Amino acid sequence: MSRHAALLPATFSRTIEDWLAEDIPSFDYGGYVVGNDDKVATLFCKSDGVLAGVPFFDQWNFEEGAEIMPYGGKVAVAEVRGPARRILMGERLALNILARCSGVASRARRLRTLADTLGFTGVIAGTRKTTPGFRLVEKYGMEVGGADTHRMDLSTMVMLKDNHIWATGSITNAVKSARSVAGFSVKIEVECQSEQDAYEAIDAGADIVMLDNFTPDTLRLAASNVKTKCQSTRNNVLIEASGGITENTAALYMVPGIDIISFGTMTQSVPHVDFSLKIAHETSEPALSTNGVCDF
Repeated sequence: MSRHAALLPATFSRTIEDWLAEDIPSFDYGGYVVGNDDKVATLFCKSDGVLAGVPFFDQWNFEEGAEIMPYGGKVAVAEVRGPARRILMGERLALNILARCSGVASRARRLRTLADTLGFTGVIAGTRKTTPGFRLVEKYGMEVGGADTHRMDLSTMVMLKDNHIWATGSITNAVKSARSVAGFSVKIEVECQSEQDAYEAIDAGADIVMLDNFTPDTLRLAASNVKTKCQSTRNNVLIEASGGITENTAALYMVPGIDIISFGTMTQSVPHVDFSLKIAHETSEPALSTNGVCDF
């Protein structure tokens, strides 16, 4: 079992049951055809990626987080046993979960590896731009890939964006209002469009300032200036870069003074990893191929 599996809440099994109910709202005609004879099915990975989603299969040939490279073929990565009807009942759901979870983990791993290669020691994070109803799987993929999940939901951190600020009249008003209910245990982040916004947020008591939609050049200068102000006032405010940053442009934003870079693209338009599930033929030999490369 993956060490990340311990992160999943007790309610997650109920979520899986709800997804199965969505897929089988009445009769399972295909299940009737195959019956309840015990079968063995093999899960194959058919494209490069980081393996994520281990809690959804029984027996794995690789550790979760392994980098699988089929080299144009396919690699047997897991095995599931049970009644044929039960295996096929969950086949498409499990493949969908694995494909997306592994896709998110793969992008997270590439971004973290890029940061490490460039000597950037800040946090590589996702965002709350997740698929409704599927957030837990996507955040799980971030964890497996080595990225930070950022806030899980609206209740785990206050993020004051432009609409909050416009609705209250100023950054100072918004931070003051948020602090009055969030208390000491909940961090407050403010989305800033300029250096002056960042200074106001810091003076108002924000814990994190987000430099949003800055170009790489303006970000480098603003991060240096804001960090200098924080140091001069002994303020440990974190500086986050976000907005329009992609895997292709990420290196340009990994500059001194930035503590966090968040990527909406870690979950939006992320390529999936290709998996398939095949029940063993009665006449075939039981040997499984695990040819391919696995990096830990």
